Amino acid sequence: MDRSTVIYLVNETYARDKYGVERVSRSRRQIFADVTSVSSSEWFEGGRNGLNPEFRMTIFGPEYRGEKVIEFKNQKYSVYRTYQARDDMLELYVERKQGDVRNGAS
Repeated sequence: MDRSTVIYLVNETYARDKYGVERVSRSRRQIFADVTSVSSSEWFEGGRNGLNPEFRMTIFGPEYRGEKVIEFKNQKYSVYRTYQARDDMLELYVERKQGDVRNGAS
């Protein structure tokens, strides 16, 4: 496994300002991952469930803090599933949602 690809885990917090408008603040952390395409069965099953699976990102499990947004090659992806693999490794399955304003993808 080659964990040499840089990805960013993005933490988003939402809060209302004094006028009641919801604001988002983002912070991101750089980590290293092994990034591969999803399997054909993952892609097919995801499509049947309304998802658009793109990548499986394998990271060192303790680095993950529940973030739902990943930045990879200047694109934003949503984590739709995680899988605890062997030896403290965690697999993040991500999709890019077209037109998802909250996610920042276009």
